[in-house]
Amino acid sequence: MEIERKYLIEKRNLPQALEQYQCLFIEQAYLCTDPVVRIRQENDSYYLTYKGKGLMVREEYNLPLTAKAYHHLISKADDNKITKKRYRIPLSETDLTIELDVFLGCLSGLILAEVEFPDESTANTFTPPTWFGREVTYSGLYHNSHLCTLSAPPLSHL
Repeated sequence: MEIERKYLIEKRNLPQALEQYQCLFIEQAYLCTDPVVRIRQENDSYYLTYKGKGLMVREEYNLPLTAKAYHHLISKADDNKITKKRYRIPLSETDLTIELDVFLGCLSGLILAEVEFPDESTANTFTPPTWFGREVTYSGLYHNSHLCTLSAPPLSHL
């Protein structure tokens, strides 16, 4: 089960010295968007993911892939691909981590922060850091499975 909240971030509000945090280069492509079936490369790791319906709470299953299987499957994704840098920023005084996604390529300029939670109660009582922008958890427009179909960032992110 995935329980997460998602926020828009303005570039001018980014934390200082992002390079101090763990950074993953992510390429992901969608074999299907309803239901979501995604393949992802995170640095040197590869996964196939199934995601169920939902906005803040939804089923999620990850299966490891080999590099060969990933490269075979990516050719089936019909260019429904996104790339991004993901910074993993610990939230002080909690066990939570901010996953800050800085999109590349055609979605360049879009920055989203996601926080995953152990349960719905924690998610519902979460107070985001002051540098977070508008919450977009309940907008399917900011699901990566929708973003991969766009040729530019959504205008509403500005």
